[in-house]
Amino acid sequence: MKMRTLCLLAGLAVAPAAFATYKCVDETGVTRIGETPPDECAKVPMQELYPSGQVKRTIAPSLTPAQVEALKAEAERTKEARKRAAEQVRLDEALLNTYASDKEIDMTRDRNIEPINARIKIAKERIVAVDKRIKEIEDEMEFYKAGKSAKAGGKTKEVPQNLIQDLDRVKHERATLDKSLAGYDKEIEKLRTKYDLDKKRWLALKYPEQQKPAEPPPPEPPKATPTKGTTKK
Repeated sequence: MKMRTLCLLAGLAVAPAAFATYKCVDETGVTRIGETPPDECAKVPMQELYPSGQVKRTIAPSLTPAQVEALKAEAERTKEARKRAAEQVRLDEALLNTYASDKEIDMTRDRNIEPINARIKIAKERIVAVDKRIKEIEDEMEFYKAGKSAKAGGKTKEVPQNLIQDLDRVKHERATLDKSLAGYDKEIEKLRTKYDLDKKRWLALKYPEQQKPAEPPPPEPPKATPTKGTTKK
């Protein structure tokens, strides 16, 4: 009798674990219950229940490989966003420490553009000289083409090879100068854009209260409803 009682008590002690159940609402909306986790609960939250029906714990659904990759991508985007924000803070502090006023930004811009304008002036002066030399060579070549020698039987004289080479050289120099001028113009435009952005950012940081929000566009006027006219007989 005593042994039977001990066996009964031992059975009651393990009963909660033996009769634990699992419950979920699957992806189709159907409630699934089982003594072991139902297969249909793999992709949805699942509850482990006590025999009394109370929730023992909630088990998160297993992540698919695509979900794992999505979480990794989101974490990487968050990391990059924080990195950019920290870099922006550093740049803002450097900007405020570099300039004491917005006029100082304009002066720095002009000071950086000044040597480029000097190079432009030199290039343009050189272009004038190169164009003059091209015309001189072409005129000289025309002299050879137009002149005829009686000894040569009235044939056109050949243009000296060194003259042809000189013309090629100065034309190449002219093209190089044109390319340099275009590059100088782009360099100046790039500097103007940079300092304009720096100035706008400096003002926004220094005087945030003066920054007005963008005004919304005015509402469109209501369209008139056409009225039907009456016809006279």
